Amino acid sequence: SNPPVISIIDDDESVRAATSNLVRSLGYAVHAFASAEEFLRSPGLDDTSCVITDVRMPAMNGLELQAHLLANGQRFPFIFVTAFSVESDRARALKAGATCFLTKPFDGEALIKCLEAALAQGGETVRK
Repeated sequence: SNPPVISIIDDDESVRAATSNLVRSLGYAVHAFASAEEFLRSPGLDDTSCVITDVRMPAMNGLELQAHLLANGQRFPFIFVTAFSVESDRARALKAGATCFLTKPFDGEALIKCLEAALAQGGETVRK
């Protein structure tokens, strides 16, 4: 079977590259996007097993992306990463079903644990 596809969305290219490399090193397939809009337009949207996204991005932010997908009945496990830990953002993300809300800089180990949890919880809802 194919490895799970992890979609990484961050407008910061260096963060996107570092996160992509870490996730790829674990044996997952990675799709990386510079914006939420780019992710929503991508043909691989339905193949995604988990979304790792920044919270604050120009145009549509990570929380808006999560809300948009839920409104369309697309339930992906979400892992949020942010440089600005705002309690209301965190509460909103987790209330909407996010697996993790990590504050940068986080260590790779934390992200790996989040990914494993996300894929374990997401299995049955994502695979229609």
